[in-house]
Amino acid sequence: MKYFRNLTVREKVILSILAVSVGISFLFYFNVFAENQDNLSFDHALLESEGGELQETKETVVEKPDEVVSVVLVDVKGAVVAPGVYEINSNGRVKDVIKKAGGFLEDADQVQLNLASKVVDEMVIYVPIVGEVTSSSVSSVSEKPSVESQLVSINSADLNELQKLPGIGPAKAEAIVQFREDNGSFTAIEELMNISGIGEKTFEKLKDLITVQ
Repeated sequence: MKYFRNLTVREKVILSILAVSVGISFLFYFNVFAENQDNLSFDHALLESEGGELQETKETVVEKPDEVVSVVLVDVKGAVVAPGVYEINSNGRVKDVIKKAGGFLEDADQVQLNLASKVVDEMVIYVPIVGEVTSSSVSSVSEKPSVESQLVSINSADLNELQKLPGIGPAKAEAIVQFREDNGSFTAIEELMNISGIGEKTFEKLKDLITVQ
């Protein structure tokens, strides 16, 4: 302080100007630094927000496979307004086919039908009248035989049935029957390969045509 008092007026003015300049410089520096920090914080927050939205989109958007819908033919008979063969989507129900046929007649026995059943190609729907007993006694809907019922049982098929299978002649058919008699019923279709003459190539031709049921 004593040193400041000993300075000339000119020196005091110069020193004051320097002090003010330094103060302004510091003030400008801190303002710019604070502004840059704010911008960085905003950019970081924006990136986090955008990243969160993208992540949320990836988690919530689930692609669903297109449902394959084909057209099937259904034969409607009995107590409906317009019996006949109708086209309907494969995801349709019996009630939808009845509607296409004009609906039930007044004396139709709807109790014997399962209106919620899904339709299949070549299905026959017979609508009985009240008091009529259908051949099934329970259902008036005839469907195509199941795939299982079309398979050849290697446990019960006779020689003629076995020889209808590809790659199975009289000798192999007899070997299958003999194997059953010696070892009991087959427990799996793969056991056919235990029989001499039936290898993997022959089994590949048979596996989708046979069953042990």
